[in-house]
Amino acid sequence: MNKSSHNKLVSFIWSIADDCLRDVYVRGKYRDVILPMIVLRRLDALLEPTKDAVLEELAFQRDEAGFTEWDESGLREASGYVFYNVSTWTLQKLKDTATNSQQILQANFEDYLNGFSPNVKEIIEKFKLRSQVRHMATKDVLLDVLEKFTSSYINLTPFEKEDPEGRKLPALSNLGMGYVFEELIRKFNEENNEEAGEHFTPREVIDLMTHIIFDPIKDNLPPVMTIYDPACGSGGMLTESQNFIKDEAGEIRATGDVYLYGKEINDETYAICKSDMMIKGNNPENIRVGSTLSTDEFAGKSFDFMLSNPPYGKSWSSEQKYIKDGKDVIDPRFQINLKNYWNVEEEADAIPRSSDGQLLFLMEMVDKMKSLSQSKTGTRIASVHNGSSLFTGDAGGGESNIRRHIIENDWLEAIVQLPNNLFYNTGITTYIWILSNNKAANRKGKVQLIDTVQLYRKLRKALGNKNCEFSPKHITKIVNTYKNMSVEERVGEQGISSKVFDNSDFGYYKATIEKPKRLCAQFTAERIEALRYDRVLQEPMQYAFETFGDNIYTNTKQHEKELLEWCEKNELNLSSANKTKLTKLTTWQKHLNLVKTGTVLLKAIGEDEYNDFNQFKKLVDAEIKKQKLSISASDKKAILNAVSWYDAEAEKVIKKVEKLSGDKLNKLLAHLDCEEKDLADFGYYGFSKDVSSSAVERSLKKGEYVIYETESDLRDTENVPLKDNIHSYFLREVQPHVPEAWINLDATKIGYEISFNKYFYKHKPLRNIEDVTNDILDLEKQSDGLITEILNLV
Repeated sequence: MNKSSHNKLVSFIWSIADDCLRDVYVRGKYRDVILPMIVLRRLDALLEPTKDAVLEELAFQRDEAGFTEWDESGLREASGYVFYNVSTWTLQKLKDTATNSQQILQANFEDYLNGFSPNVKEIIEKFKLRSQVRHMATKDVLLDVLEKFTSSYINLTPFEKEDPEGRKLPALSNLGMGYVFEELIRKFNEENNEEAGEHFTPREVIDLMTHIIFDPIKDNLPPVMTIYDPACGSGGMLTESQNFIKDEAGEIRATGDVYLYGKEINDETYAICKSDMMIKGNNPENIRVGSTLSTDEFAGKSFDFMLSNPPYGKSWSSEQKYIKDGKDVIDPRFQINLKNYWNVEEEADAIPRSSDGQLLFLMEMVDKMKSLSQSKTGTRIASVHNGSSLFTGDAGGGESNIRRHIIENDWLEAIVQLPNNLFYNTGITTYIWILSNNKAANRKGKVQLIDTVQLYRKLRKALGNKNCEFSPKHITKIVNTYKNMSVEERVGEQGISSKVFDNSDFGYYKATIEKPKRLCAQFTAERIEALRYDRVLQEPMQYAFETFGDNIYTNTKQHEKELLEWCEKNELNLSSANKTKLTKLTTWQKHLNLVKTGTVLLKAIGEDEYNDFNQFKKLVDAEIKKQKLSISASDKKAILNAVSWYDAEAEKVIKKVEKLSGDKLNKLLAHLDCEEKDLADFGYYGFSKDVSSSAVERSLKKGEYVIYETESDLRDTENVPLKDNIHSYFLREVQPHVPEAWINLDATKIGYEISFNKYFYKHKPLRNIEDVTNDILDLEKQSDGLITEILNLV
């Protein structure tokens, strides 16, 4: 369907809504009638020519064969499709025989709907068409709507026909239906001040995707082909893929059978897709309704080809409970194992943030790839995504791990960056990911990035956000660049850029750089007093102590009501757990004991300030032992934290002295590719043989190393390319600037991201200041001349 015919059809359908439904429905609800009536008319028009044959078959089954239940196969054979209608009505007959009684028309219409086969009845239910028919009959507009949809000046069938004046009315294909659906949805939502949520994939993008998926193996296609779309919408990608490989005039002309599978969450688009599957003779049972993420509808099944444009920027938080149980992933589609820095395989997070689930659809497709033992061609995938799939998520996070899983398994062949404003309802930059688990030899270990941002032609009239498109020549250019794995630089305003990278070029180590904790310490009455209150509950506890005094430590429950009322009055908004903690006697007694213990230590050790926390802690431990103070490790830590603070000039705090020997030492040295004497240079765990602290008075024995406490506030990270040596990078880029820093290798994570800007952006130098100044002066002269001319005229 060309743009002119498309616009005429959309205008005609919109006029139906305006002429018949005004004041009966609000504009945003026109879709509740228009969309199901379009689908119904498409089905009805196809069944009209075989209506008599179906009724004859029905009469035979009922009167001669004596069937009590209809033989569906006979009725389908009579209708010529996988659906049928056993009522005596058609939409045309309903209109022609209608009287002024809307009630009779309603009854006849419902009898007509009841005559459909079960697969069409499901579509009718998804559209809630019966309730719309009753509503239109009540408002006396049902006949008007029927007259519009049975007009001989509109063609909603997939076959070309003529209007009463002999003018051609082009066929409405599945893809054309998708365009109409998208445009109507946009208009409905604009009228209702809503933002359209569907992003229908334009024909030329589908054309590009099908060429990229099928062309490279066109001479080696499987004898039976299965195609799957986990977010199939109205089915455009599925049917266009089928048309592409079965086109008798095309380059491929596959002779094998093609089976289409899809799933769609939106009832309206599902109904449209299923109806078109029936019209084309495909099995409508292969199209399922519901959330792809919540339910693995095709569990255990794999497919030869998958093409999809999944929703992006859409929350999937309501579906998390089907995928995760707490922190555990319970859906095997999203369970992956990755090797950590030490090359040990472990379960990894493959769940993106809840605000955007597009990568989960990609994982769904990866899960359903055919192995090479199942098919010699494996599986090929093309999926449309926005930019967030390329780079969101930190190393070790869900998005990064999904990219890593795909790239390290060598499934990613290429990514094509598309021009902006190529889609109807979004102007953002989009990308086509091309995956295969059977890469050609020259593609193994490689990823091709193709930038087509400047390759487009403008539309004469924008369709929603869509103001440009690919021409057939553009598609050929992109496909050839992909097939030839060309490396190209854009020339001129329009053109294409392409680069080829190693898989590892997109990976990096996120190295955690630690610095030692340096603490000063001093007992003072003020610091000890701070132990009286819990850090989170300091404000209400301070109020309670100042109001109730020591009585709060023995009769906490007595003051519970007043204390909680004070918290509410002061809008502290405490959680239930903190409310319970605040009013528990044990909480108050714990903090009172901390104050008492701290006071004892203050009297014993005094108020001298120490710049060596190791020595200070040693004195505290000795005093606790000497006075036989009953104190837990956590309480002792609380006291030490209260009386110490960071000071860059203080001594480093020693965590422990560790002895490395045997297998542990050999494994570490082999991994670092160094000798034992070089361990301190690598900064592993803060190993150092330079012990100046009085806390370690003895000489270190062979294999013993000091491990320092880390200062979390000074912790930093460095992203080190996978192709770089993490230790060489540390010695070159970090240690010269922070000599006492070290790498925490156990915290090192591996991440993957793909940045088109990084690889394709070209800096344009600023213009010379003299040239800019001259241009400004020239503009001033021109403006002065214009002003003079205007004044002279006046």
